[in-house]
Amino acid sequence: MTRGRPAIEPSRQRQRRNRDGAAAEVIAAMYLMAHGHRILARRFKTPLGEIDLITRKGRRIGFVEVKLRRTRLDCEAAITPRLGQRVRRAAGLWHAKHEAYRDFDTGFDLVFVMPWQWPVYLRDAF
Repeated sequence: MTRGRPAIEPSRQRQRRNRDGAAAEVIAAMYLMAHGHRILARRFKTPLGEIDLITRKGRRIGFVEVKLRRTRLDCEAAITPRLGQRVRRAAGLWHAKHEAYRDFDTGFDLVFVMPWQWPVYLRDAF
């Protein structure tokens, strides 16, 4: 028998991560809207991966990855080349389904959400 709190079941951990991630995406969306972005999609799922937020500001479409971590350094550590590839492939599928935005500029952005801090928006970050 171990001391301390019992281990959380994997399904409960996953539920908590999903809940916390969804809350971080709402915070990121509100922050971006306050800065003139229009949210076109949230949690856009494709067979190639999911895009957290798809935004429009002027003639630019932003494919936004949201990271919730304790520190900015932890957020930065969560950004990997594989993540960038996944988002770019999923963005290609989104563009194929939304030809009205074909001539718009495209960017791949990040929003870092950390406790008790304003979100950090990084345009064209990956």
